[in-house]
Amino acid sequence: MALFVFQGLDKAGALEVRKATREAHLAWIAALNPRVKIGGPMLSDDGATPVGSMLVVEADTLVDAKALFAQDPYALAGLWQSTSVRPYNWLIKQ
Repeated sequence: MALFVFQGLDKAGALEVRKATREAHLAWIAALNPRVKIGGPMLSDDGATPVGSMLVVEADTLVDAKALFAQDPYALAGLWQSTSVRPYNWLIKQ
């Protein structure tokens, strides 16, 4: 399997959507383990307010990775303003 990085930026004013969907999102991620390698929220300049998400997961192909991320409860709830999925090469691990 290859690695893919997902980046989703929240729509403006969508913090309540994020909060309401968070538990389902975390359950979805848990169901993907051990394929999820790293992930978490991206934060605003204040260092506390979520403005998006980033995940690195294993998938067979880019098409499979995009289909997987489309199933994220955040995506299904319409949280994202924009998304990207790209092949990822995890070169440095500490």
